Amino acid sequence: MKIFFLFTFLTFLLSAFEQVAAYAHYDKILTHSRIRARDQGPNVCALQQVMGTKKKYFSTCRNWYQQAICGKKATVLYECCPGYMKMEGMRGCPAVAPIDHVYGTLGIVGATSTQQYSDISKLREEIEGRGSFTFFAPSNEAWDQLDSEIHRNLVDNVNIELYNALHHHMLNKRMLTKDLKNGMTLVSMYNGQKLLINHYPNGVVTVNCARIIYGNQIATNGVVHVVDRVLTAVGNTIQDFIEAEDDLSSFRAPAITSGVMDILGRPGHYTLFAPTNEAFERLPRGVLERIMGDKVASEALVKFHILNTLQCSEAITGGAVYETLEGNTVEVGCDGESLTVNGVKMVKRKDIVTSNGIIHLIDQVLIPDSAKQVIELGGAQQTTFTDLVAQLGLTSSLRPEGQYTLLAPLNGAFSDDTLRLDQRLLKTILQNHIIKVKVGLNELYNGQELETIGGKLLRVFVYRTAVCIENSCMVRGSKEGRNGFIHILRQIINPAEKTLHEMLRNDKRFSIFLSLVKAADLDDVLSWPGQWTLFVPTNDAFKGLTDDDKDILIRDKNALRNILLYHLTQGVFIGSGFEPGVTNILKTIQGGKLYLKTVNDTLLVNELKSRESDLMATNGVIHVIDKLLYPAELPVGNDQLLTILKKLIKYIQIKFVRDSTFKEIPLTFYKINIIESNVQPIVTKEDPSITQLTKFIEGEPEFKIVREGETITKVIHGEPIIKTYTKIIDGRPVEVTEKKVTEERIIQGPEIKYTRITAGDPDNEEKLKKIFEEEAPVRRAQPTRRTQGGAARRRTRLDHS
Repeated sequence: MKIFFLFTFLTFLLSAFEQVAAYAHYDKILTHSRIRARDQGPNVCALQQVMGTKKKYFSTCRNWYQQAICGKKATVLYECCPGYMKMEGMRGCPAVAPIDHVYGTLGIVGATSTQQYSDISKLREEIEGRGSFTFFAPSNEAWDQLDSEIHRNLVDNVNIELYNALHHHMLNKRMLTKDLKNGMTLVSMYNGQKLLINHYPNGVVTVNCARIIYGNQIATNGVVHVVDRVLTAVGNTIQDFIEAEDDLSSFRAPAITSGVMDILGRPGHYTLFAPTNEAFERLPRGVLERIMGDKVASEALVKFHILNTLQCSEAITGGAVYETLEGNTVEVGCDGESLTVNGVKMVKRKDIVTSNGIIHLIDQVLIPDSAKQVIELGGAQQTTFTDLVAQLGLTSSLRPEGQYTLLAPLNGAFSDDTLRLDQRLLKTILQNHIIKVKVGLNELYNGQELETIGGKLLRVFVYRTAVCIENSCMVRGSKEGRNGFIHILRQIINPAEKTLHEMLRNDKRFSIFLSLVKAADLDDVLSWPGQWTLFVPTNDAFKGLTDDDKDILIRDKNALRNILLYHLTQGVFIGSGFEPGVTNILKTIQGGKLYLKTVNDTLLVNELKSRESDLMATNGVIHVIDKLLYPAELPVGNDQLLTILKKLIKYIQIKFVRDSTFKEIPLTFYKINIIESNVQPIVTKEDPSITQLTKFIEGEPEFKIVREGETITKVIHGEPIIKTYTKIIDGRPVEVTEKKVTEERIIQGPEIKYTRITAGDPDNEEKLKKIFEEEAPVRRAQPTRRTQGGAARRRTRLDHS
C-alpha cells in the first residue's frame, strides 16, 4: 500500500511539473536568450530584431539559427534581461532595477505614453496606491500606431473613454507570464470585459492578440507587461461577426446550409480564415456552383477555413502546419508583416478578436481536396497528364457521382515521342491510368488486380518502402477527392501483354539464352502463369561461346539448370521498388543469392548494371543484363565446363573442386491450378439493381499408366474452394460465386511405378487397379470441368509452392 501511495504521489508531482513547464514557454525562451548572451556579461539577453523594423523577439532556436523571422533577415541585439539594469563601468547588467509602484514602473520600462495617459485620466492615484494589479501597458509605438480617429476620441475624453480604455488593460491581481496559461480568459477591470490569453510554444504570449514584448517587471503593487498594441475590446462570437459583416455574405451562405455556422457560435478557441465576397467571385462559376450544390463538398469547404486552435498573427514567426476542422492541414506562415496561408499572401485584415476565437479576412477561397473532383487533384507536376485527359475527352468518363482512381505520371514521364503518338493510341495509354473504383493507398496490397476503364487488369506490388503498379512506382503525394483518389507515379504504366517466354522469343537479343532454356526443359516455367523475376543476359553475354562449347553445356543438364535457374527468383521485383542504395538479397530458384541495389536510378545485380529493367510480362518481370550470372560459392568439378565458364564470366573467380557435381534441381518449385471461368451464368433476380451470378463446376479426373523407366506426373486434386466477389458489369454490381479446383503436378523420376490419385471419390482406387490390370495404353491427363450449359472449358494459372 505504501508503494502504491508513493507511486501516486510521484505521478501527481510529475504531472504538476509538466503543467508548469507547459505554461512557462516565455520563461524558457528567455533562459535561452540569457545563455546566448553569456559572453556579454551577467543578466544580458540576446534578442533578434527584424531588419527595417523595431520589432524585437526573444527567439526560438529555429529563428536564431536561421537568422531570420518571418523570412526577413534579423540582427542580434544584446539588452538587459527584464528586471535588470546596467551600471557605469561594469560589464553586463549587474544591477537590479528599482522596484516602484505600477505608475513608477511604467516609466522604468519605457511605457511613458501609457504613464502620461494614466496621469491625465486620473488613473495615477489608483495605480500608485494599495492593491495588486497587472497592467498590460501599450508601448509608445503602440499608441502611435493606433487609428488616429480612435486615438483622438480617447484623448478628447480623458475622464471617461481614456480612463475606461486603460482599465481595460488591467487586472485586479498580479499575474506573471508563467501564470498566463494558453486559452485562459481573464476579466479586465473595465465593465467585465474579457481578455483572451494565449501562451505559445515559441514563447510568445498574447493578450487579445497583442504580444507581450517586455514582461514580468515587478512593482510593489503588481506587475507590468509591455504589449505591442492597444488592446481592442472583444466582440461577440465568430458567428455574430459573420452575420453582421456584409463582405462575408458569400461565405455566410454555405456556413449556414452546412450547419457549420452553429459551431462558430459555441464557446471555443477557433481561428477562421474568412474569404471575402471578392474571393468567391474569383472562383470559376462551374466550380462554385458544383461545390455549393453539394452539401458534403460545401461543408468541407467551410470547415477547411477553420482551425481548432487560436493563432494570433504576432505569434507566427515561421511556417507551421495546423489541422483544420475538415481534417486536412494548412500551412500558416508569415512574410514580413504579412500572414501567408499555404505559402500565399492572402490575408487582408488580421486579428479580429471575438469571444471564441480570431478572424483573419483573406482574398482567396481555400478549396480542400475533399471538395474537389478527382481530376482537379493534379498538382503542378502532373499537368501533362491532366491536360491530356481533358484534351482527349476522358474527363466525361469521370462522372461526379462515380468513384475512380487516377494513376498520374509525373510530367517528366511523358517523352516527346509519347506525346507525338496517334491520339487513339495515346487515349488508350491514358485509359490504362484510370481505375474503375476508388482505391486509397492504404487499401492496396501485394497481388491485387485493378481494372481500368480501358478493360486492362493492373497488378499491384508492395515492397518495404514502395508501392508499384506494373512497372511504375508511386511517389509521395496521394490525395483523396470527392469522387476518387489520385496517386502519383514515376513512369507511364506499361501493362503486360505477353509471357516471359513470348517476350524472349520475340526479341532477338535473347536467342542464345532462350535456346539454353529450351535445352534445359524450362520453357513451361516461363510460359505458364506465375510470379517471377528473370534476369536475362543478352547474346553479348555469350561472346566466344562456340557450338561445341554449347553442346558440352547442354549435355550437362544439371549444370545448365543450375546456371539458368540462378537467373530466376520467385516474386515480381520492380527495380524502382528497391530502396535506393540499400542491398537487397533475393534467393534464386537455384538456391544461391542475388544481391540487388539501385544507384542513381540504375539497377545493379551482383554489382553488374542492368541495361534495361522492368520489362513487364504477364507472369513476371525481366531485367536485361549483358553478363551471365553465376553463384560465386558454387564450385565446378569439370575442366571443360570450367574453361567454358571462364570464357563467359570474367568478373568473378570461379571455384574449381575436382569431381564436384551440380545438384539436381527437380521441377517441383511450381504447380498448376486449374480454374474454371467464363462459364454460362445462371441469373436470379433478387433486386432490380443487383444480379447474382453463380458458377457450377463438376467432372471427374482421368488417369494414366506410366511404364517402367518413364518420367511420370503425380496429380493431386485439392479441395474445391468457393470464392464470392462483386464485379462491375455495365455499371452494375454483380455478385459472382466461383468454384476453384486446384491440381498440383509434380515431375518425378522413373523409379515411380504409378500415380495414386485422390479426388474425393472412394472408387478411384478401384478404378486405378482396374486400369493396371488391363494394362491400358498411356493416356495424357486431361482433367475436365463441365459448366452449367454443357460447355467444358479450362484455364491454367501458375501459382508458387
